[in-house]
Amino acid sequence: MKENNQNRRKPPPARHLEPYGKKRDAVDNADDRTEGMLIGKNAVIEAFRAGVAIDKIYLVKAETDPALRHIASLARGAGAVVSNVDRRKLDNMGLSHAHQGVVAVAACVGSVAVSDILEIARKRNEAPLIVICDEITDPHNLGAIIRTCEASGAHGVVIPKQRSAGLNATVAKTSSGAVYHIAVARVSNLNSAVKELKNAGVWVFGASADGDTPLWQADLKGPAALVIGSEGTGISRLVSENCDYSLSIPMYGKIHSLNASVSAAILLYEAVRQRKF
Repeated sequence: MKENNQNRRKPPPARHLEPYGKKRDAVDNADDRTEGMLIGKNAVIEAFRAGVAIDKIYLVKAETDPALRHIASLARGAGAVVSNVDRRKLDNMGLSHAHQGVVAVAACVGSVAVSDILEIARKRNEAPLIVICDEITDPHNLGAIIRTCEASGAHGVVIPKQRSAGLNATVAKTSSGAVYHIAVARVSNLNSAVKELKNAGVWVFGASADGDTPLWQADLKGPAALVIGSEGTGISRLVSENCDYSLSIPMYGKIHSLNASVSAAILLYEAVRQRKF
């Protein structure tokens, strides 16, 4: 397959890296639906003031309350996803209807920048190994991918802010706590993140059922980012076009697809095999 962007710029100069994730105190709640939730205007505003990492804000649609507009502004300034929903959605999210038009979901960890992940690899004196999750909306899948990334020694995970599971309590549980030990960059534009990695000298490999490069023939020893798409639609068109290679996992049975987290595990451990053995 033809290689793209051969004239890559050198990686950006190293900069000081702050700790990329601080574990939140576990929330002891028998009902998983409300774990990590902040319900009501005052609770949400005070959370922002206290510097609590917020994963997502749910606001009642067409609401003119100045306090809710203020919360939306705080959320966007903090990089949290804002979702405008019907009031019935909020009624169903908590154990009470006293949500005052807003429910926030606290993040289990804070996110980092893509450059921070590259810095982690540089500090380990290793070629970057990164997983990019393109529209993985199932938190169980995302948690499983993060768990495998941490176990395999990958340097970080990149997810989009929109059309993705967030860094919530379900992801933390499914990852068996791995989310507290690996850097996760949550970006506004996945294509921009891909281009940033390519400009830093990272080769981008997209996993696809009809990929033209069999996994075993791919060279994953150098700087590599592995793109995993959703089970339903795979990698989005623009992200796919920005990949340097399209990889396929050989299938020998009657089923011709794998769970997204399983695909990620296969690709990651092929990279580990090439790098370590």
